[in-house]
Formats: sequence, C-alpha cells, structure tokens
Amino acid sequence: MRFTIYSKPGCPYCEKCKAILEYQNFEITIYTLGVDFDKEQFYKEFGEGSTFPQIIMNDKLLGGCTDTIKYLQENNLCCNV
Repeated sequence: MRFTIYSKPGCPYCEKCKAILEYQNFEITIYTLGVDFDKEQFYKEFGEGSTFPQIIMNDKLLGGCTDTIKYLQENNLCCNV
C-alpha cells in the first residue's frame, strides 16, 4: 500500500499520522505546505476549508487524521491507537 500525506509544519495531526503509517512500514510520500505546494493549490485539490493532513491511500482519498485512523482500524491495517 502506498500513502500520500499532504501536511503542514507544526501540525500535531500530521505528525501522528506520519508516525502511525511509518510504524506500520507503509510506503509513504509526504508533501509539505510551503515546500511542495501552497494553500491555493491545497484548496484547489481538496476543497476550500480542508484541514491538514489530507491522506490518500493508493488513489483513494481517506481524508484527515481521524478518518485515516478509522479506516486503518476498520480494515485491520493498524493496531488500536
């Protein structure tokens, strides 16, 4: 499985998701606000008012931290967090 994380510096939810996915040894690509994209590009991709992180598994948008953890748990891809 391949995960893409759109994150921003200093975001505790971004860090939590990165840690969980790294612990599970999933393939991860991380894009960072201000380095790889700007807010305008982020909103164009995910919609105005979207929050960080936004996580994509393969080609499926999982959403933010809570939605991603829920998906991982429901599909037995992660231990209880």
